[in-house]
Amino acid sequence: MYTLSYATLVNPPGEEPVLTREQVWRGLEMKAENALPFVPGMTKCQIVERHDNFIVRDVTFAGSSHREKILLHKPVQVQFERVGENGFIQNTISDSADGLWLTFTFGLNFPGTEPGSEAETVKGDEMKGSYVGAVAATLARVRQMVRDGEL
Repeated sequence: MYTLSYATLVNPPGEEPVLTREQVWRGLEMKAENALPFVPGMTKCQIVERHDNFIVRDVTFAGSSHREKILLHKPVQVQFERVGENGFIQNTISDSADGLWLTFTFGLNFPGTEPGSEAETVKGDEMKGSYVGAVAATLARVRQMVRDGEL
């Protein structure tokens, strides 16, 4: 399984508007409902089940389709589990002396690639930019929604 964890400061110096934990959390909830405005490269995001504490959705990202169970651990973490596959994604809001951080952690298998192999590392490293970019894209979308009065 290819794993990656990447954190970014939610409110770096000079970035406006300054986002609150509540705004970032609401953005993550909205992303769980419909990730298309938040994730470049995602072409499908359809809710297939809705429960009190989780959502099941079908997504297509970078040409690969998956079913995900999304657990909402308010107000800290959204956890995406691949249904029928071994994989997960976590979006975690953390406090620090520097302010809020948003961390994306991924653990994914690539079809046709042996877990732990050099080929898996190469494939994961090729996709790393997309995953790291998802952190920035999520915060940029939340920030724009705050500017537009949507959040």
